[in-house]
Amino acid sequence: MDDNRFVKLERIISEFSLEVLHGGEDYQNIKVYVDSVDRPGLQLVGYFEHFDTHRIQLIGKMEYGYLANLSRQERLERFDKLLSYPIPALIYARGLEPYPECMEMAAKHNQTILRTQESTGDFMSTLTATLKNFLSPHITRHGVLVEVYGEGVLLIGESGVGKSENAVELIKRGHRLIADDAVDITRTSAHSLRGTAPELIRYYMELRGIGVIDVRQLFGMSAVKDFARIDMIINIEQWKDGVNYDRIGLDDQFTTILDVQVPIVTVPVKPGRNLAIIIEVAALNNRQKKMGYNAAEEFTRQINAHFEAEQAQW
Repeated sequence: MDDNRFVKLERIISEFSLEVLHGGEDYQNIKVYVDSVDRPGLQLVGYFEHFDTHRIQLIGKMEYGYLANLSRQERLERFDKLLSYPIPALIYARGLEPYPECMEMAAKHNQTILRTQESTGDFMSTLTATLKNFLSPHITRHGVLVEVYGEGVLLIGESGVGKSENAVELIKRGHRLIADDAVDITRTSAHSLRGTAPELIRYYMELRGIGVIDVRQLFGMSAVKDFARIDMIINIEQWKDGVNYDRIGLDDQFTTILDVQVPIVTVPVKPGRNLAIIIEVAALNNRQKKMGYNAAEEFTRQINAHFEAEQAQW
């Protein structure tokens, strides 16, 4: 558990329109650190080994039915034990009416009791996904994120190299802007990253000599998108004479962001190069590789087959 990543209970309550049946002291500011939710079935029968007190607890129809078969004294004892632990909150699903014994023990231990009208399974899966989104590792990187032919392309390079200008050209060609200048990157799984713009600068772009423009207002809603998966990175740099730039693309290059490997290519800039078209081709080529076809490998195979055939004639 990373103590630096948390979401306040107030945000979860607002996100899901949860009904507050009993609020513990300063419950809005309770910090949730864990991106999973528990149903306290074992705890209600008295088993508390390995009980993770950082997880939100959810009571559904099964737990509710079990408790209905207990006496009032037994329910008091079970809730007394469960709510004595510092859990973030206990949520009732399906609009279930909390047992009076639960509310008594919530008051005794200063615990928060919430309720949703959603079914247990649907709410649990949605809440877990939301918590994962809130608590996933994230980082902010300088660059421009665009979606080109469905591929999320992160353009990086030194300031003034032309990232934003090329993004405008791509927008005019029908592609979409996600973020300019600063890109918030979140790891959504072990193998994927998602990028978005900080809220303050979303849809805005800075063009040297012109200033700040609102891409959504200038080009329309179809020119922007709130987030996109980062499928590849293009490093734009000034052309340097004497540098041996890759001409075949046989050896794939990768960089690591938040422990996720992302393909990266370096594209040199010099007068006469249409960089927007090159970015389009790079995105299509990356998409083709993911679908199992590598043009560089096929080209190399054909060249080798040609030379082998030539040698066989000798």
